[in-house]
Amino acid sequence: MTQEEIARRVQEYRRKALEHFPLKLIETTGDEALAKWQELKSAGQGFPVVLGGDDEQHSFDNLLTPFGPNGPYIQPPPSVEEILRAAADITFPDDLAKHDKAVAETALQRLKASLAANPNRPLPQITETNDGKTRTYSRDETVAAMEREPRDPPLGEWPASPSPSAGLSVAHNLLTGKPLPKVYIGLAPSDDWTTIPAHLRWGGWNACPAAEYHVAAMRTWRDRYGAELIGMSFDTINLRVASKPKTREEALALARDHYIYCSDIIDQGVGTTSALAADLMANDWWYFWWD
Repeated sequence: MTQEEIARRVQEYRRKALEHFPLKLIETTGDEALAKWQELKSAGQGFPVVLGGDDEQHSFDNLLTPFGPNGPYIQPPPSVEEILRAAADITFPDDLAKHDKAVAETALQRLKASLAANPNRPLPQITETNDGKTRTYSRDETVAAMEREPRDPPLGEWPASPSPSAGLSVAHNLLTGKPLPKVYIGLAPSDDWTTIPAHLRWGGWNACPAAEYHVAAMRTWRDRYGAELIGMSFDTINLRVASKPKTREEALALARDHYIYCSDIIDQGVGTTSALAADLMANDWWYFWWD
């Protein structure tokens, strides 16, 4: 297949996915995205969400996948109504923690069975970096790491100062910090912003929870902290809150809930529960990212 044919097929897929995309799209720039979001929210014609741009970090096209043609190996996504019914039965974060524990236990049993049947089976490569030096795990270390029970992140010392806020990160280039030249804002057909993950069929890949868990989490944080969804690219969520945790104890408890929801923000981010808790006490913006 030629490059021209591949490009033609990609564009045809995009065209068909856009025909079924459930949000009305408005284009703006990264530096105007928040003001445009506020303008659209005030208009009361649906709830807006900033969806990123055409850059590789926040590629809007990745949000189109649930709405493109379904092939023989791709099941149609659940309906919005099915997702919202499931969300109504979820107690967050307890049910998500139970779900993740069950998934981890099943994966561990499958790994042990696979290694018993074939001790020399190929394994993923695991590396670690300490003091600027990176090394690759041996096979025995890799097996031990894969068989290790999930552990809580380190508590750590309370930092002298919090990290700067990520703000509306989906409207900016993460490497340069500069606003994107073009950003999409989606207008959801609802005045309940917590339904947006259901409309977008968002999540359910790698460690990213399925859409119903996002709905349940957002409803919990809306009620407790006045959270509001501002940005949502294919792998990132930007929430803004009206009230922050008032004590270190409350902030640490909230940070543990955030870790259940999105472990990468500590494991590949701030490093400790205390660092995340300090950020939550200082910043109005909450940042979540899954790889």
